[in-house]
Formats: sequence, C-alpha cells, structure tokens
Amino acid sequence: MAGGIVLRDYWRSSASYRVRIALALKGLAYESRSVDLVAGAQRSDAHLARNPQGLVPVLETDGLRLTQSLAIIEYLDETVAAPPLLPADPAGRARVRAIALAIACEIHPVSNLHVLNRVGSLGGSEAREAWNRDNIAGGLAAVEALLATPAPEGPYCHGAQPTLADCALIPQLYNATRWGVAYDHLPRISAVASACAGHPAFQAAHPRKFDPSREARETEEERP
Repeated sequence: MAGGIVLRDYWRSSASYRVRIALALKGLAYESRSVDLVAGAQRSDAHLARNPQGLVPVLETDGLRLTQSLAIIEYLDETVAAPPLLPADPAGRARVRAIALAIACEIHPVSNLHVLNRVGSLGGSEAREAWNRDNIAGGLAAVEALLATPAPEGPYCHGAQPTLADCALIPQLYNATRWGVAYDHLPRISAVASACAGHPAFQAAHPRKFDPSREARETEEERP
C-alpha cells in the first residue's frame, strides 16, 4: 500500500476492533487516531466530513477514505494478498461471510451505543441492560449453530487460519464479557476464542492496548 495508513477508531468500538485485527493479521503498520464516541466526537463536523454516517472506523489509505468495517477488511484482503482472510472456494467464502454478517449486521447494530441509549431513555437502565444481554446471548447461540456447519478442520471459525469471521467474532465476545454474557457453554465459540487468544495479531488489536486510561493507570501503579 502506498503511503501511511491512518485508522480513525475508538478503543472499545467492536467495529474498530475488527479492523485492527485484520491490519495486524496482514502485518500492516498504521496510525490510530481516536474518535471519542462517549464524548460525541463522531458527530463533529470534521468527522462527518470523513464519514457522513458518523461512525467508526474510518480507514485512510491509498488516497481513499474507507468506511464500514467489513468493507474495509475486504479491501485489505484484496490489496494485500497474504494471509488471505477469505477462503479460495466460493462455498467457503459464503460461509465465512455469513458468520461475519450474522455478527456485524444482526447482533452489533442492536447493541450499538445510540440504540442502547434510546432503550435506556424509554425503559431505564435495567431495560437497557436486559435488552443488550438478551440480544448478545441469542445472537451468539445462532453463531454457534452456524459454526457447527461443515468446515475445514482447525481451531478457527473456518479451518486452520483466521478469517473475516474470526475478525468479527472476537470483538463480539469482548462485548459479551463486558455485559456479563457467558459463552462457555458454546463449545465451538469457546474453541475459537481460545485459539485467537493465543494469536499475536488478536493480542495486538485488543482494546486494552488502546485504552486511553491505561497509561495513566500503569503510571499510578508504578508509583511507590
């Protein structure tokens, strides 16, 4: 890729997390520039000029501004050949995309910040939490069933190497943990989570690496 890569993201955004995983898998260096979703920076004129949807991530590379995490990941896969994030065969690509879309288009949008804030404004904090936990739990149960469909042997969603599906699943599991939704009763998902936890690319992309309060906490902990 020509020139530098800039990723405008938010440390706890699962859509941003997906793209960070893909960049790490491809071995691509990039500059992360935070868009503080809690502070409303996504609605600023400057960010809306980059992405009229007011969402993250936005990837700037090759003179382009790319939006929508799965589209960004497929662009990376088409412009940087190795390692491939989609299988070579049409059936395999369809399976991997189906798993990724089940997460990115079914679970994630219903758990997005503006939806949760709206549910909270209508029903209160307990309704907000119940809504999100039910959505994540039901969605992961469906993904578990999708993972049970025939696939090449291996510890990841589709065989021996991570794919687009793993890039989507792991951030959703991070959200599940944040909201107290267990998935240890889902054997295929648990196996994928274990495999990805030991992979350097997934470790490098983890939100704890990008938490803006991490440096302050670590400095405080180092004081006598």
